[in-house]
Amino acid sequence: MGAVEFFTTATGPDLKAAFNAAREEAQWEHGHGGYTGSIAEKYEVSLFDEPRRRESDALARAEELVRAGDPRIDDKWGPAGALAITTASGDEGWLFFGFATH
Repeated sequence: MGAVEFFTTATGPDLKAAFNAAREEAQWEHGHGGYTGSIAEKYEVSLFDEPRRRESDALARAEELVRAGDPRIDDKWGPAGALAITTASGDEGWLFFGFATH
């Protein structure tokens, strides 16, 4: 099977809770059968030590990292990446991104 890139946001009391919430939502939307091309396929997350950004700016940065093939997120079986964001509504959260099996 191949790999596709994914980008999704979530809020929560901490990174792990937000990651788990994003995975659960993706499993609900795409099913539990595997190869969804979403964050549902990820079991680990790696926080990129970068400043908190507005969601739109973080998305541009994540797309840049994906296009560059950053080794921290370039493995469809490896961890998702995470950037700290401020959502449009002013909440703090995370943008999760990377490659997932499809």
